[in-house]
Amino acid sequence: MKKECIAMLLAGGQGSRLYALTSNVAKPNMPFGGKYRIIDFPLSNCANSGIDVVGVLTQYRPMKLNAYVGSGQPWDLDGDNGGVFILPPYMSAGEKGNWFSGTANAIYQNLDFIDMWDPEYVLILSGDHIYKMDYSDMLREHKEHDAAATIAVIQVSMQEATRFGIMNVGEDGYINEFEEKPPQPKSDLASMGIYIFTWKTLRQALIEDNSDPDTQFDFGKNIIPKLLNAGEKLWPYRFQGYWRDVGTISSLWDANMDMLTPELIGLYDPEWPIMSRSPIRPPHVVWKTADIRHSIVTEGCVVEGSVFNSVLSNQVTVKEGAKVEYSVLMPGAVVEAGAEVSFAILGENAHVEAGAKVGDTPDGTDSWGVATVGPDVTVGAGAVVAPNAMLYENVEAAK
Repeated sequence: MKKECIAMLLAGGQGSRLYALTSNVAKPNMPFGGKYRIIDFPLSNCANSGIDVVGVLTQYRPMKLNAYVGSGQPWDLDGDNGGVFILPPYMSAGEKGNWFSGTANAIYQNLDFIDMWDPEYVLILSGDHIYKMDYSDMLREHKEHDAAATIAVIQVSMQEATRFGIMNVGEDGYINEFEEKPPQPKSDLASMGIYIFTWKTLRQALIEDNSDPDTQFDFGKNIIPKLLNAGEKLWPYRFQGYWRDVGTISSLWDANMDMLTPELIGLYDPEWPIMSRSPIRPPHVVWKTADIRHSIVTEGCVVEGSVFNSVLSNQVTVKEGAKVEYSVLMPGAVVEAGAEVSFAILGENAHVEAGAKVGDTPDGTDSWGVATVGPDVTVGAGAVVAPNAMLYENVEAAK
C-alpha cells in the first residue's frame, strides 16, 4: 500500500465570509461556474497529476459534501489501489470527541490514515480555491531542492500582499522568513495554502505542535515558522497560472465572471479536464422571447427573458420580461416575469418574484457591493434588495 505521495484535502471550512451562501453547505461544496462545485478543482488536479489517494477532511455541514464526493468516480479516483476517503473528526475508545482545532490538527488527527499508505511526501490542499495546477511539477521541485516543505506561492501586488501570508526568500532561493498579513510586506510572494511536506519531517512537527500549549494548530502560524526556526529547508514553488481564493462574496462573484473569459482558467484544455459530478438534467431551453449575450447557460435551464454577462447553473428559470445581468444564479434559482437581477448572487433555489429588483449597477461609492440572496430565500413581488444586501430570510412583497 506504499505510495510516493498522497493528498490531504482540507474541506471542512464553514466559509463564514460567504455569509448566507454557506448557511447550510460547506464552502468546498458551493456551486461554481454553472457546472461545477469548488471542490472539483483540487480533486481534478489530483487526478490529472497522478495522485490517486486523497483524504478529504470534512467538518462543517459534511453530509451534502460527502454525498457529492462519494467514491470519487467522477474524478477517476475510485481505483483499487487508491481512492477518495472521507475523513471526519472521530473519537477513539476512551477519548472525548474533538472537532478539528485547526489545519495542522486536522492532519494530526489523521496520522494513522497517512501512515497506512507509508508515503514519502504529503500534499496539503485547500478545498476553496479555483485553479489548475500540476502537482507533479511541484513535487519534482521539492525533491530537487531536498526540501522539508515546498510552499506554492503566487506573485501579488504589494498592496494585496497585506492580505496574505508572505514568503520572504534569501539569496539561495530558499524561504528564510514567513510573515502573516504584514502591514509592510518585504516580498510579493503570497502563500497559496498548498504545501508538499516530506512526511517524516511533518509527522514529527505535528506531534510536537500538538503538545505545545500555545499553538493555534495552524500550518501558516505554527508549523511553517517552527520548521524555519529549526533550520529546515523550505522551498517556494512559483505558480504562474490562474488562481482565485473564493472566500468572500466579491471574490466568488469575480471568479464566476472570469468564467465568461474561458482562456483565463483554460477549461477547454483536453489535456487537463476539470471533472465534476454533473446532474442528469434535460437540455436547456431558450425561448424565442429570450435574449442571451455573453453568458453561461447549463443543463435544465429555461430562459424566456434577458440574460447578459451572467452565469446560470442547472435548472435556473428566467421568465419572460425578466432581466439578469452580471449575476451568478445557482442551481434551481427562479427569476419571475418583470423582475431584475443586477450584479448579484442568487443561492440555490432562491426565488425572485414578479417585479422585484435585486442589486444594481455600480455607482462608484463604497456602499455598493454584490447583492446576495441566500439559498431557498424568496424575494417577494415588487420588493427591492439594495446592493451589498445579504438576505438570509424571505423578503415580503412590496405593498
